[in-house]
Amino acid sequence: MRTIVILQPLYGNRERAIRSLKALIDNELKDLEAECVISVSPEGWAELKLEGEDEEVSANFLLSRYGSPVKKAEAGKPYKGFVRAVEKDAILVDTGCPVKIRAEGLKGLGMGTPEQLASRFGIIPFLPVEVEILESKKEVIGRFSKEQLDRFWTWKKAGTDRVIVNAATRSELKSAIKKTRHGRDIYEIERLGLLEHAVVCRENTDGPGIVAAIGPYLKSQIGVVIGKSE
Repeated sequence: MRTIVILQPLYGNRERAIRSLKALIDNELKDLEAECVISVSPEGWAELKLEGEDEEVSANFLLSRYGSPVKKAEAGKPYKGFVRAVEKDAILVDTGCPVKIRAEGLKGLGMGTPEQLASRFGIIPFLPVEVEILESKKEVIGRFSKEQLDRFWTWKKAGTDRVIVNAATRSELKSAIKKTRHGRDIYEIERLGLLEHAVVCRENTDGPGIVAAIGPYLKSQIGVVIGKSE
């Protein structure tokens, strides 16, 4: 048996999160001889127990696919992680170790406080992001990587709004949209992570209006990006 921890938080309804991840991993390992049992590590990450003829190959594949939490981040290197919190003075990202992005590290997103910028770019807890480490001493200080900044600006400069949703499966999100009769107002649902999605609105559809409509049907934190055509 091989046990690994991957860079995938399991939060909210953890049983549902485990089921969603199990379905995803079973599909990814369908051509390999390995059984996967998923649990939650003490830090909230997905812990996988793999057993079978191809357990080593499966473990290596999943670690390369998802990455693993880091215990120590090195300055100058990029790391994938998840937003843990938006505070008045910083955005906190978890890569396995906590990374603090202060106001000066957010200048690539324009002017404003961390809270204002998070609201403007749809940055909510558990959004998957990539950060670059600037300093790793008493606390780890970072900023969003160039690739991550480019993605945020692509959303912002788009001609349509985007609604960012966490803690929801694709089927739950589709159900909320169907119940509120907003299917015609949605162009697509873009998967950002296991339980994180971007609802791409059609032209002339008001993102905040979609938030107000679907919010009561979801146990989610929701952000919105108001698109601006260039």
